[in-house]
Amino acid sequence: MIDKNLISLIEDSFKKHWQQPAMSNYEGRSYTYAQMAEEIEKWHLFFAHHGLQRGDKVALMGKDSAEWATFFLAVITFGGVIVPILQDFPPRDAMQIISHSEAKLLGINESLWSAMSPEEVPAISAVLDFQEGGRVLWAVDQAAVEQEQKKAKEDFAGRYPNGMKPEDIHYYHTPNSELVVLNYTSGTTGFSKGVMLSGNNFAGNLVFCMERDIIRSEEVLLCFLPMAHVYSCMINLFLAIASGTHVVILGKVPSPKILGVAFKKVRPTIVISVPLVLEKIYQNTLQPVLKSRKVRFMLSLPILRGIVYSKIRKQLTEGLGGAFRQVIVGGAALNPEVGEFLKRIGFPITVGYGMTECAPLISYVDARQWRLRSCGQVLHPYMEARIAPLEESEHTSNGQDKDAIGEIQVRGENVCMGYYKNPEQTAALFTEDGWLRTGDLGTMDSDHFLYIRGRSKAMLLGGNGQNIYPEEIEAKIGLIPYVQESLVLMREGKLEAVIVPNQQLLEEHGLSLEEGWKLIQAQRASLNEQVGSYEKVQRFELRTEPFEKTPKQSIRRYLYK
Repeated sequence: MIDKNLISLIEDSFKKHWQQPAMSNYEGRSYTYAQMAEEIEKWHLFFAHHGLQRGDKVALMGKDSAEWATFFLAVITFGGVIVPILQDFPPRDAMQIISHSEAKLLGINESLWSAMSPEEVPAISAVLDFQEGGRVLWAVDQAAVEQEQKKAKEDFAGRYPNGMKPEDIHYYHTPNSELVVLNYTSGTTGFSKGVMLSGNNFAGNLVFCMERDIIRSEEVLLCFLPMAHVYSCMINLFLAIASGTHVVILGKVPSPKILGVAFKKVRPTIVISVPLVLEKIYQNTLQPVLKSRKVRFMLSLPILRGIVYSKIRKQLTEGLGGAFRQVIVGGAALNPEVGEFLKRIGFPITVGYGMTECAPLISYVDARQWRLRSCGQVLHPYMEARIAPLEESEHTSNGQDKDAIGEIQVRGENVCMGYYKNPEQTAALFTEDGWLRTGDLGTMDSDHFLYIRGRSKAMLLGGNGQNIYPEEIEAKIGLIPYVQESLVLMREGKLEAVIVPNQQLLEEHGLSLEEGWKLIQAQRASLNEQVGSYEKVQRFELRTEPFEKTPKQSIRRYLYK
């Protein structure tokens, strides 16, 4: 158990960084830690008047904003359990989650609530628009809720006539052993499970990161990943607040154009990203340059190679704001070719690994120590990992054989309490000796660096029993010009790739879909030269519609055969 209490880390930071900027909406209001603390206190007074008890669950669904973050923190510092729901969940799925969680309050944007029905969430007593100061959207007794809000405002004015002071903060320190966040997975297998995350799970993440100064007081982050997802939530909310960092929340779809402008305006000191952002920059911007005759000639000459790499590195750095110390990539595997190139030019990138069930970190290392193709080093001393062989066996590899591929299994401070009201899935999550089954296949070297090969459920078997990892082939297909996304499948003993072309890029380059598809198909032979004999793709299939995805943008593989 972590010695430092999660809520105390948050409370201490508010007191210490009182006058510093805390959260800002990219195109809206900014809050200092003091102003944020006052808004949290107003929510606390309302919760008390409404009769919310320690341990009660409160659901939160809506557009990322400083107000979203404030409501989130208000719930957990009151002693409640927050249930963050990705705003991209379909209304039917969202209502099932709210009902399953037994949440008693719901904070939501009005536009999202308009598609829902009170009858589908019977435990909810009131629905509030967190973005509009808690305006009541629906309540079992609306007049009573509005009266509770009025009393809360009067209480605040009476208690703090001259505003709050740091010494006025006294949060309820939920024991680290207890549930703090109930985070529902995004359903890649068709069913969302409620992951029970304790204060200790997040404290383990925070203490590890704070010991290494991953982000620092008065630095700036640009949050463009959904805060309801645990990766963004841990770094852009928990770690940022505990460290005294200023977070600017984009609050809109992070298209390349919007992100480019935002990076230059905000100039973040740490960039927290998913692989797709860097992969698209490489594919659409860098790759055409690197393939030009002039640049290939320059790269062939050692005396000029460094100059080219320096120029590209400078261009990339400026494109991401120009002020960052390192780029931390997580949420999915980084394309190996992209990683190799960025490492080669000296770009400060590192790749971490985790999962919702570990809140989320399992491995990480600073950009200066990052090893090519790895996803960092297991979080010693807070986490440990082992590799369980693919064959049914009690024997495991603890790093002695770096080439032994198997399921990555972990245990430690960050490992969740299980799945809410789901003992069967909870039992399946753990081995008999208490290790968490990640479902990811990989290897681990003697220094405890992890190397991911793919998901165990996605692995395919070749004709002679070879293990085929479709994600590795898809990563190579993803670098073919004009490919948006792909899915590698086994059909009647043959590997085929279903490919969605990037039609927007084709239009920008004056190409029709038919012309673009011919260019893509022409690359199949080149692809097969890069893979093993049993991994060769026999056929490309055109798909014009994007694959159905989870809110985290992972393809729902089980839907396609």
